[in-house]
Amino acid sequence: MVNKTSVMRVARPTDNLRDIACMYEKGLGFRRLDAFEKHAGFDGVLLGHPHHAYHLEFTHRRGTKVGKAPSQDHLLVFYVPDEYEWQDTCNRMEIAGFKDVPACNPYWDAEGRTFEDLDGYRVVIQNRDWGL
Repeated sequence: MVNKTSVMRVARPTDNLRDIACMYEKGLGFRRLDAFEKHAGFDGVLLGHPHHAYHLEFTHRRGTKVGKAPSQDHLLVFYVPDEYEWQDTCNRMEIAGFKDVPACNPYWDAEGRTFEDLDGYRVVIQNRDWGL
């Protein structure tokens, strides 16, 4: 079992390392936690919030092309219950260059908005609490 002090990292390859990092920094308010170049042929950027137990890592392997997301249902979902904060986040996503798109699964459109990055991966900003 993974304990509560574990940190989750979502790692994604990209052909647009610099632009993708900027989009997520501006759109989600993430901070650049670390970056590396020429590490075993890879360049990368780690983004997140220093006190949250998750972060994103975007990598590019030199000399390769990874292309677009494999489907429209590859999602990162953020639950933002405060309506003002939710709207502010949605506005920042658009300003950062994310494309506002209809969700592949209409469930996400009921109380949220779906945004697509340059690589075709999607981020859902849900305007509600998450709870079981």
